[in-house]
Amino acid sequence: MAGTALPRRLTWHTVKVLETLEETPRVRTLVLDCQDWPGHLAGQHVDVRLTAEDGYQAERSYSLASAPEDHRLALTVERLEEGEVSRYLVDELRPGDELELRGPIGGYFVWQAAMGGPLLLLAGGSGIVPFRSMLRHRLAAHSLVPIRLLYSARSLAHVIYKEELARAAAEPGVMVHLTLTREWPNEWQGYRRRVDMELLREISWPPAERPQVYVCGPTNFVEAASSALVQLGHEPSLIRTERFGPTGK
Repeated sequence: MAGTALPRRLTWHTVKVLETLEETPRVRTLVLDCQDWPGHLAGQHVDVRLTAEDGYQAERSYSLASAPEDHRLALTVERLEEGEVSRYLVDELRPGDELELRGPIGGYFVWQAAMGGPLLLLAGGSGIVPFRSMLRHRLAAHSLVPIRLLYSARSLAHVIYKEELARAAAEPGVMVHLTLTREWPNEWQGYRRRVDMELLREISWPPAERPQVYVCGPTNFVEAASSALVQLGHEPSLIRTERFGPTGK
């Protein structure tokens, strides 16, 4: 119909792997070159498609780890034992190999500096990935929006982007809290517990500040954290969630 904006059809892009970076023994960041990439927002994701020689195809979705301002795309992938795509991306992929991506996808779990804040970011495991994009976008945009990030991991060895998060915590207005749930060094001074209502009460913005809240991680983590936030008085409409199950990534 005349005057009606039609949604553009998502197309597949062929990207070349430039580099693979080890984040943890089970996690790799893939640095990609995509000549015809249309751009993305912090918090969006892509579909990845693998095609075998016999024509068999498998697809999975992954959050974009790169900021909109970065010159290269980045995906951070955790290897799951039952995940045929993640095992290949982490264990087999090499620089020079090619992948097919479709995206960017998603308009709900996104943040732009113009949206303001304050921001409360809650990550469980590999749920930290879209928050790396948001932190990088904040820095590139010279934003002063205050951010509090709480990241729950099994142990210090499971913390993804450890050095980059330490640098982000040194930026004015950014607070990064780690909580380890299973193992920690003897000298560990951070939290040693699962995310619960008392921990959220301690580190989060008061509900009266009306923070924009983003929660990303395994389904159980997301449901528990978002429920606790509502009980603490945070407005449900300001809480955005993104969850994944055992075979979701």
